[in-house]
Amino acid sequence: MDKFNVLIPGAGGPAGINTIKSLRIISFKGKIVSTDSNHLSAGFFLSDLYYVIPQYDDEFFIDNLLRIIKEQNIKVLMPSSGFDIYGYSDNYNLIRECGALPIVSKRKVLEICRDKLSSYKFLSKKFPFAFTTEYPEKIDTFPIIAKPRFGKGSNNIIMIENKLDLEFVMRKFENMIFQEYLPGTEYTVDVLSDLSEKPIMAIPRIRIDTKAGISVKGKIVRNSMIENLCKNTAETLGIRGPSCIQLKESKNGELKIVEINPRFGGGTIFTTLAGANFPAMLLELVSNNNNNNNNLIIPQVSEITVVRYFEEIVLA
Repeated sequence: MDKFNVLIPGAGGPAGINTIKSLRIISFKGKIVSTDSNHLSAGFFLSDLYYVIPQYDDEFFIDNLLRIIKEQNIKVLMPSSGFDIYGYSDNYNLIRECGALPIVSKRKVLEICRDKLSSYKFLSKKFPFAFTTEYPEKIDTFPIIAKPRFGKGSNNIIMIENKLDLEFVMRKFENMIFQEYLPGTEYTVDVLSDLSEKPIMAIPRIRIDTKAGISVKGKIVRNSMIENLCKNTAETLGIRGPSCIQLKESKNGELKIVEINPRFGGGTIFTTLAGANFPAMLLELVSNNNNNNNNLIIPQVSEITVVRYFEEIVLA
């Protein structure tokens, strides 16, 4: 791999930290630069250099970003934040003009994935997707799941057991969608697509335990049915680079898609430790000037179980 500098935005979140850790594992020879809007973001202290910048909807966001790209001679930009990712997609051409390649999907793809109702409408005719509606009366059995239509993580995800629960949720929250309850095993699948939106690999893991929507215990499993389903889903959406897809089993054992995130997930490091270092593989594609994966070496993946823990950073 050529030596070049990479920018990791969203260094305060698990996905950004996972991306930096993945590059450290391969002893990445370039400079790892990170950004975030919080000056105490943990990923800063794993990076070679960091910058505090405004969020993507701030008027000074793009000027700050382009200045950093020029100052640090950034070649690749790998966004990880679920909301800031829009800023990199919207300003794709400006970033390219500065010499950096943002590995991000098109705006229309991001919009479909962020809007859980749109995801259902776009994909459900072709793929098994958990029934989703903005009209709870269309689900005639309890329990059901209520969640924000444009939500992030596990915020305000509520189990509704009866009509009283439903009435409470409808009074208290706005822009909620209602989804069939799936009681079985939950999977997160990390998917890697090349820069031409062709899927390369999909690595499923069972979510054994989660905290605030992030896996803290998980087991990598190889399952060709799940892998093919998720690769086909990513290709149908037109995702470029990384994505993570969540699925759950119904009471009858049928796997259904629950949601899609068109970026690195908070558990990317599970897949890295199993042998498939997606951040490194993306950089290999860029280094070889390949939009497709024809010359990419596909790694062997081990079915491992990973347990995560907090690690403290002491600041002077």
